[in-house]
Amino acid sequence: MRIGRSASSNRTRVVVLTADEEFNRSARATFGASSAIELSMASGRIAEQGDALEVEGATVVVVDLDAGREDEMQALSRLMARVGAWPPVIAVTQAFDENVARMLLQMRIADFLVKPVAPIDLVRACARVAKGQGGSAATPTEAQIYTFLPAVGGAGVTTLAVQTAMLLLNSGGPRVKPSTCLVDLDFQHGAVADYLDLEPRLNLAEIEPRPDRLDRQLLEVMLSYHASGLAVVAAPNRPAEMRSFDPDVVTRLLDLVSTNFEYVVFDMPRTWFSWTDSVLLGSNKLFIVSETTVPGLRHAKQLVAAIKERLGEGPQPQVIVNRFQQRMFSAGLRRSDLEQTLGDAFACAIPNDYNLVREAIDRGVPLDEVKPGNKITAQIRKLVLGNAADKAAEPKSAPLLQKLKLSIAR
Repeated sequence: MRIGRSASSNRTRVVVLTADEEFNRSARATFGASSAIELSMASGRIAEQGDALEVEGATVVVVDLDAGREDEMQALSRLMARVGAWPPVIAVTQAFDENVARMLLQMRIADFLVKPVAPIDLVRACARVAKGQGGSAATPTEAQIYTFLPAVGGAGVTTLAVQTAMLLLNSGGPRVKPSTCLVDLDFQHGAVADYLDLEPRLNLAEIEPRPDRLDRQLLEVMLSYHASGLAVVAAPNRPAEMRSFDPDVVTRLLDLVSTNFEYVVFDMPRTWFSWTDSVLLGSNKLFIVSETTVPGLRHAKQLVAAIKERLGEGPQPQVIVNRFQQRMFSAGLRRSDLEQTLGDAFACAIPNDYNLVREAIDRGVPLDEVKPGNKITAQIRKLVLGNAADKAAEPKSAPLLQKLKLSIAR
C-alpha cells in the first residue's frame, strides 16, 4: 500500500514519536523495510519532545501518547497548533473514551489508533490521512455542518433537514452543485430515507466491530443518492431495538463524511447519546426545532440552557419554531411571545402548511417541486443561505471554534 509523498522529496517521510520500546520496534519493522519510505524515529514522551519534534517535509506524523496525562494532551495541542493543516497527525493511545475522542476532534487530529496496533492498521491509517494531499497544493476548506436537534417529538426536524440539504446542494447554481450529504443519525426511528423514497444502505452492524474499516470506499457503498444529486447516509429502521452505538463509530462517520463533502446536514434523534456532544461540537450551525406550543417552547428553552452548559464555548444553539400560524383575533401564540420566551436564541418561525409538507413527503420530493416559491422554503432559505452569505462577508479569523471543524480538500 502506497502512502502519499512529501512535497520536498521523492520519498515518503514518516515521523514517529514514541516512548514505548515495543511500538518503536513495530514501527521500524513496519516502515523500515521499504526503500521508498524515509522513517524518522524520535524517542521519548511528547510532553518532553513534542515542542522540538522535527516535522518539516513530513508526509505524516505518528504520535504515541498517554491520553490520560494532561501534560501529554497539552503538548499534542501545541504540536497541532504548530503544524497547522499539514502534515496530518495520527494519535496512538493506550485507552480511548468519549472525552479523548472529543479532545482529539477539537485538535483536528487526522486519525487515531488504540493499542495494540497491528502493522497493517498503522500503514492503512497513514495512507488514508495522506491520500489526496501529499505534495498537493490544494487549499483545505472547512466543511460547513448544519445540525438539527428536536426539542420535542414530532417537531418536523426531518422536513427542515431535508429542505436545508436541498437548498445547500443548489446554492451554487444549476451548473455547479456543492457536494452535499444529509446524515440521519436517528438509528432507531430515522425517516430521511422514507421522506426521499430511498433505500437506506448504512450497515452499522458491519462497521461497529471494526470502526477503523470505515473509509471512503466503504462509505461510498453505504451512501444512497437522490435524483437531485444529494448524498444520504441512513440506516434501516429498527423500531424494536434500543441500541447505543460505540461513540468511536459515530465519530469516525462524522469525520469521514465531513472530509468528503462541502456541506453536511445532520438529522439528530431526540435522545441524548454518548456521541451527541461530539456531533454538536463539530457543528457550524446548531438548530433546535420546536413546535408552536407552550410545552414545546419550554423544552426548547431548557435544551438551549443545557447545551450551553455542556458545550461551553461551542456552537450557540438557535431555536426554529416550526408550523407557526398566527391568526387575527386568535388566542394562540404570537411572534412576540416566541421572541420574549426564547430571547436571543430565537432564530425564526416556519409557516404552517401541512398539506404541502404531507404531499412532498408522500411523493418523496422537495417542497419546491410540489409548490415552487412556497413560504416554508423561502423562510429556510433566508435562515440558512442568509447566514452563509453573512459568514462569507466576514473577515477571515481563527477563533477557537475553528478547531472543532473538519477540513476537506476541494
